[in-house]
This record gives sequence, structure tokens and C-alpha cells, in this order.
Amino acid sequence: MSDLISGLTVAIVALPLAIGFGITSGMSAAAGLTTAIIAGFLAALFGGSKYQVSGPTGAMTVILIPVIHTYGVGAIPTLGLMAGVMVIAMAVFELGAVINRVPWTVVEGFTVGIALIISFQQIPLALGIAQGDGEKSYIVAWNTIKDALHAGPNYPSILVVLITLIIKFSWPHLVQSLRWTIHIPASFIALVLVSALVKVFSINITTIGNIPRALGNYHKPIFDHVATLLIPALWIALLAAVESLLSARVADGLAHNKERFEPNRELFGQGLATLAASLLGGMPATGAIARTSVNVRSHAQSRMASIFHALALLFIALIGAPLVSQIPTAVIAGLLLGTSYRILNPTSIMESLRTTKAEAFTLILTAISTVAIDLIWGMAIGIVLHMILAHYSKKPSAI
Repeated sequence: MSDLISGLTVAIVALPLAIGFGITSGMSAAAGLTTAIIAGFLAALFGGSKYQVSGPTGAMTVILIPVIHTYGVGAIPTLGLMAGVMVIAMAVFELGAVINRVPWTVVEGFTVGIALIISFQQIPLALGIAQGDGEKSYIVAWNTIKDALHAGPNYPSILVVLITLIIKFSWPHLVQSLRWTIHIPASFIALVLVSALVKVFSINITTIGNIPRALGNYHKPIFDHVATLLIPALWIALLAAVESLLSARVADGLAHNKERFEPNRELFGQGLATLAASLLGGMPATGAIARTSVNVRSHAQSRMASIFHALALLFIALIGAPLVSQIPTAVIAGLLLGTSYRILNPTSIMESLRTTKAEAFTLILTAISTVAIDLIWGMAIGIVLHMILAHYSKKPSAI
């Protein structure tokens, strides 16, 4: 029963995130939902963590956007197949323990970078306008803002985003003041209330659109661009491995679990999840830190909670697709902006910056590199910098 309640709670949180990341990646809301269901189920069943919740993530969309822009959505099955095999190979060669040793300072800087990128990605949806030119997320966001100022602000869309954010951040305080014992996630309340307001007052803004009542269809991989997709596939495999192992590590810490997760088994589960989701109309997936944290805080006891989460999303996809299709994209943008703020966690950042200068410098440079270059290079630069600064800090000072 505890796992069932946890799974339903996570499904409510995962629904807008899956839809949002599906749209943001350049695919579709249906693709995001398909990924959450298939990857969520397979990673829970075959992975090495009791608490991990997998699906589409903001970090993965950052790598997918330029690939889809260059090769189209048709490249995703091949890309996911290649990346999935690579992650499974990491498990076979037992690389989980190596990847799992990424320093926490680098992880925090990496997380800050991801949160900023997710925020930048929501600007077009929030302003109700087509995204501006550019390849990097911050350049696209800046050009989108300039285009919006030139064309004139879309006030209904901006208003919907603001109302969504107000409800999302006010709801927990209201629940606490009223001392309610039933926990309903703030994201779900904001999603339902604002979508209802838009419908009642006939506000003319863009909605998600048609979502087919299906789990997903097989998409045959096309091997015309294997050589050029090799590097993006490697980046996706590394990201899937690192983010999933970090998420599982965070989950064990939150749950105070003495029985630690199995890194190599987790890699196998994530590789299988990415492979299957990509071939069935979804996209590459990873362990999701935000959803995994909700799972632990909802008192999940086993991997059955993550399986229930996937089954609940399947029920929504098959039964509630017409309702989901009416959700305004501006609401999704507001929810993802709120999620990025939660991921950013300004209090935690300030505490980290008050530690040693070396750790603070590593965090900042990792975050900047993640946003300015890309996720993998950002993490690589952070790790190298951490090793250099750690080496010199151990040297005795001159007398």
C-alpha cells in the first residue's frame, strides 16, 4: 500500500514533467509520456536501485535538441539504440563504480547548470512565441525575448505562467497552515486549476494538442548517419550513466538506506530502458533526481513504487489522453520554471559557496561550462579542476 501511494504521487508529479520535456526536446508530449511509461517500468524492473524513478529529463533534452534540429526526429530510434547498447556495455564491463565517484562539488555545479538550461528552454513556451535562432539554450532564449519584444508581449500566456507559479509555490504553505494530512503535489494542483481557468474564461492560448491513446509504436532504426551519430550517442550514454547513478546515490542518502544500490545493475536497467523507449516512439531516458526524491519522501519501500508510477501514467495515456491534450503549454512552462528553481535550490548553493574557495570555484566553473559548452564537457572540466585543486591543496606550504 505504501508503494502504491508513492507510485501514484510520483505519477502526478511526473505527468507534467514528461509532457514538458517531450515538447521541449522537439519531439512531442506523447513521446515524453511514452518514455516515462516504458523507461520508468523497465528501469525499475531491471535496475539496481529500490527507489529510482526514470524517464525523460531536462538534461537529456539539452543533448537531443541539436540532434533533432540537424537530423530530425527520425534519428532518435537509431540514437537511442546506440546509446542504450553503450550503457549496457558499461554495465558488462563493470564501470558503474568508476562513474559513481564523481565529486559532489562537481555534481552541484552540474545541477545548477541543468536548472539554468531548463529555465532558458521554457522562454518560448512562456512567451507564447516560436523560439529564436541559435544553438545554445541561452542564445535561443535571448533571441526569443528580442523577437517577443519586437512582436509585442503575449499577455495571456505570460499571465497563465505567473498564475501557475503562484499556485505552485503557495500551495505547500496553504496545506501546512490548514494542517491537511492528505498530500497532493503542488504541480498537479496548479496544472488542474490553471487549465480549468483557461477553459472557463476561454483564454486563447496554445494547448498541448492531440495525444494518441497508445503506449507507442515500433520505429525502425535507420543507419544512414551512424558515423555522425556516434558522438551524440556517446554523450547520451555518459549522461544516462552519470545522472542515473547520481540520482540513485541521492535516493539512498535520503532514505538512509544501509543496503546501497548496485551501480552496474542500475546501468544495465537504464541502458535497456533507453533502448526500448527510443524504439517505441519515446526518447533516451535517465534516472530523474526530482521524481526519485519525491518517491523517497512519499515513503516508497521497494521498486514496486516506480512500477506503479509507470502503470498509473499508462492508465492516464490510455484513458485520459483527451483531457491531457487540453493542457495549455504555458502551464507546462510555468511548472518547469518552478521545477528548475527547486533543482537550483539557492539555499544549498549559498551553503556550498561558503565552503573552501577551491570547492566554490569548482562549482561555479562547472555550472558555467555546462551552460556555455555542454553537459558532458561541463562535468569533465569540473572533475579535472577538482583533481588539480585537490592535488595542490595537499602540498605543504613553503616556510
